[in-house]
Amino acid sequence: MDQARTSCRRAAVVFAAAAGVALSAGFSFAQPAPAPAASTPAPASISASIPDTIAQRLLACTACHGKEGRAASDGYYPRIAGKPDGYLYNQLLNFREGRRQYRPMIYLVDHLPDAYLREIAVYFSSQHPPYPPPQRVNVSDSVMERGKQLVINGDASNVPACAACHGSALTGVLPSTPALIGLPRDYINAQFGAWRNGTRRAHAPDCMAQIAERLSRDDISAASAWLASQPLAPDLLPAAASGAKLPLACGSVPQ
Repeated sequence: MDQARTSCRRAAVVFAAAAGVALSAGFSFAQPAPAPAASTPAPASISASIPDTIAQRLLACTACHGKEGRAASDGYYPRIAGKPDGYLYNQLLNFREGRRQYRPMIYLVDHLPDAYLREIAVYFSSQHPPYPPPQRVNVSDSVMERGKQLVINGDASNVPACAACHGSALTGVLPSTPALIGLPRDYINAQFGAWRNGTRRAHAPDCMAQIAERLSRDDISAASAWLASQPLAPDLLPAAASGAKLPLACGSVPQ
């Protein structure tokens, strides 16, 4: 798995270096690049063979997140297909503006304008490829039961249920709350670690940073084990916005 992650990181950096050909092909910079010298014209066959479509440009994203953003559950990189476009857009802004720290993502979006980030978010939100089978997680029954309790009911002392914000089916809530099922366990654990050490932040008040501080490492591990092992229906979609008051104020989901 470590070798796969390293290969994907390298691929992402290579794609980021070529963003002028891929991602940034969808908009014009203020200073256009000079035309190629007359003595070395670009072969027409090359440009004609590469379609100028959003799917083609976003190969820079699917190198790690998988075809159509489907990302397998046995890897590290998260599924972005079908996530609410408001959530995806917020995360792209967070990478660009320094609230999230992951170098390949920052390279990819650093110079992209808001409108193009929104187009990327809408594209992946509209993709609905099938989910892969859930992960097999080797933990005790008591750990799995603790994870279920935290996700469904929370901890009465200081932690609200995951389902209170992410939807009763944990498939996310429109317009900007993501699904929790269908994600790799390693990714879930890593994001809690990032909230705890400050390398992942959101608009204040940062509700997830508060929750990450309140959870013990054992509780994070239990919740991620239960979430990653849940069976997945083929037609999972985010729930419609309900207008219900959230248990914590959250800057990413204004109420």
